[in-house]
Amino acid sequence: MEVIRTENIIKNYTESKVPVKALRGVDMLIEEGEFTAIKGPSGSGKTTLLNIIGGLDKPTEGKIFINGQDVTNYSDNKMIDFRLKNIGFVFQSFNLIPVLTAKENIEFIMLLQKWPKKQRDERTIQLLGQVGLSDKIDKKPNELSGGQQQRVAVARALASKPRFILADEPTANLDSTSTGNLLDLMAELNTNENMTFIFSTHDQRVIDRARRVITLEDGKIVSDITNNKITRPV
Repeated sequence: MEVIRTENIIKNYTESKVPVKALRGVDMLIEEGEFTAIKGPSGSGKTTLLNIIGGLDKPTEGKIFINGQDVTNYSDNKMIDFRLKNIGFVFQSFNLIPVLTAKENIEFIMLLQKWPKKQRDERTIQLLGQVGLSDKIDKKPNELSGGQQQRVAVARALASKPRFILADEPTANLDSTSTGNLLDLMAELNTNENMTFIFSTHDQRVIDRARRVITLEDGKIVSDITNNKITRPV
């Protein structure tokens, strides 16, 4: 089932004296249950593409479809509501709220969605168990290791039961052990719950674990390989 489709996505930044062509016509289809890495050198357009898919930025030209809906021209408020219900985010800097506990960080999205307290509590406890942090429920971010903070971030991304997770360099601030544990967790969620993951990454460890690898260079897709087979023309 189609989850994400982009058609001729072009993104130009013209604010500086030298205009930047970040994306130069990106056509991409992501189906439910994929575990996909988007790789490429700095400046290739990886993060820009993820931001456009996630509704954090708008394309200069082209269209973006999520769950079959054309969201390209959604207003800011409509996109915020749509994103809240459909998309989970994991960032390299964790983006946890420092004054909140692990439990409070995870349930924050559910509060915005006005979930009843009993359902929030049940979902949060379930997620803390899934990410192996049941004993850290009342710990604040500064009391957790980097790997533990990123696991809280994954749990928060899953809280609202999104259609897919966008993970922008999620292992950039983690050591090898924490990276391995995080990727094991994500792979388990992908296999057991058919959760769709799209990574933007430089990390070869993430690329090696992905079942599909899309390579961007100078804002264009130059290769698209699934299980070591080129699935679309380069």
